[in-house]
Amino acid sequence: MLVDGKHYRTVWMDGLKVRLINQPLLPHRFEITATEHHEQTARAIHEMVVRGAPAIGATAAFGMVQVVLEAPDGPRRDDYIEQGDQRLRSTRPTAQNLFYALDRVRASIEGLPVSQQAETARAEAEAIADEDAAGNEAIGEQGKCLIEDGMTVLTHCNAGWLATVDWGTALSPIYKARRDGLNVNVLADETRPRCQGANLTAWELFQEKVPVEVIADNAAGLLMRRGDVQLAITGADRVAANGDVANKIGTYEKALLAREHDVPFYVAVPEGTFDPACPNGDSIPIEERCADEVLYAWGQTDQGVIERVRLAPEGVGARNPAFDITPAALVAGFITPRGVFDATAEALTRAFGAAAGRSV
Repeated sequence: MLVDGKHYRTVWMDGLKVRLINQPLLPHRFEITATEHHEQTARAIHEMVVRGAPAIGATAAFGMVQVVLEAPDGPRRDDYIEQGDQRLRSTRPTAQNLFYALDRVRASIEGLPVSQQAETARAEAEAIADEDAAGNEAIGEQGKCLIEDGMTVLTHCNAGWLATVDWGTALSPIYKARRDGLNVNVLADETRPRCQGANLTAWELFQEKVPVEVIADNAAGLLMRRGDVQLAITGADRVAANGDVANKIGTYEKALLAREHDVPFYVAVPEGTFDPACPNGDSIPIEERCADEVLYAWGQTDQGVIERVRLAPEGVGARNPAFDITPAALVAGFITPRGVFDATAEALTRAFGAAAGRSV
């Protein structure tokens, strides 16, 4: 997608380095950072230098390439690769794409001579990134039929191109509709506590010249009641076999509001986000992040200095679940690269293959 008219992907590999858009600096500063070792790549995932399930998956795949390149020849090689794999897996427990990508890269080198492992791992990681970009563009093509001229779409968190390798999931249909000449307006929930909607979604929509307004997280109900929202689309960090959805905290509330006010609520899902081995939402681990994300906020002062300020009284604690579960019954449908499907196990089987309907 575009930054000041120039095309970028969110993550790519350059020699031995993984290059990333440094997302915590947005929207105030655009910077490309690089990680030279898999430990640095793992830290970038954990600290949300890169975030969004598909982008996490691609970054982890490139991090696994670094592991293979770093691993010493001889008897310690297999242990090093296993330890590197586990380090990357430990970074974000909710995002299914992370595990999907690592499993693919590990499987690609299974049984190969050492001399072939690095090249094969890199090819598989590049394929994961390319497939993500192509799949997300396909989501846009499939989902743009839901958008009518003059429609206002609500989204939550950031499920645009910054959350993926390119195009995005929830925002991809909006980009496609906009490029087809439709007038589309977006309401972007600020998405506390990290404010990915205000910081990231608004920034990238602005880059694409899509009209966008940021709203407080608790304003959506009033605006839906007034009829100011005609459609809601979010992304997902994991979709269970029965259609339950794990996504950024606050998604469940938006889905409940959408049902109450007859606003269609859709979830955009690439293949790597679907977890056929997970029977339902109660089986999805919910990441608990540092309380400081709730107690403090980052922003840019009028003097251009990026600073952290405390919001709550000293001595007060906080709970910070990063995700919630939206039951399949609240989802109007899944927008996938293969089409728009009902939120049922049977429909997911059609969308993602026979494994989708299997319970474990």
